[in-house]
Amino acid sequence: MTPSDARPGAPSGRRARMTGPQRREQLLDVGRRLFAEKGFEGTSVEEIASRAEVSKPVVYEHFGGKEGLYAVVVDREIRLLLDEITGALSAGSSRMLVEQAALALLGYIEESADGFRILVRDSPVAQASGSFSSLISDVATQVEHLLADEFKRRKLDPKNAPMYAQMLVGMVALTGQWWLDARKPQRSEVAAHLVNLAWNGLSGLEAKPTLSSTDS
Repeated sequence: MTPSDARPGAPSGRRARMTGPQRREQLLDVGRRLFAEKGFEGTSVEEIASRAEVSKPVVYEHFGGKEGLYAVVVDREIRLLLDEITGALSAGSSRMLVEQAALALLGYIEESADGFRILVRDSPVAQASGSFSSLISDVATQVEHLLADEFKRRKLDPKNAPMYAQMLVGMVALTGQWWLDARKPQRSEVAAHLVNLAWNGLSGLEAKPTLSSTDS
């Protein structure tokens, strides 16, 4: 561990120095809080270093800069949320899977609000491979297989399953963004209403839907 890991002017010998992995985790925690509070643009390397009580070179040493730190934070959050949702889709009836997916997303928001705030924000480094939209697409891919099976059972065209998967997951995700700040009603009630709309809508699907009025 180099002397740069101690903040300039800090009393020597009074605080145990962190190992490299410990310092990295500390910087990730600090960065996660700041990115959630201020967003990517509003957060500076100077502030990250100040909160972590280290010098700026320490941040650059571990992550190469703010962009590198942000990319790791986003990747961790995406993996956590995706694992929770896909895990919820592992077993159960079709309706039960919808319920489990809704509860998994709302549970993540409830327990990892900072992480979700980061994911739903746009930033220069949130590209196609590391953004909330890419996460939603990943989840929709999981859901479309389940919907395809349900469509076949109901004698509906399974080719439409990918489109309906995007609709279903998008509805849950946008509701989650609203609930992030509202926090009312409680999670189970929000999930119940989501499933009410999604399931009862799916149960009444028409084989060949048409608009009630169209331009002539």
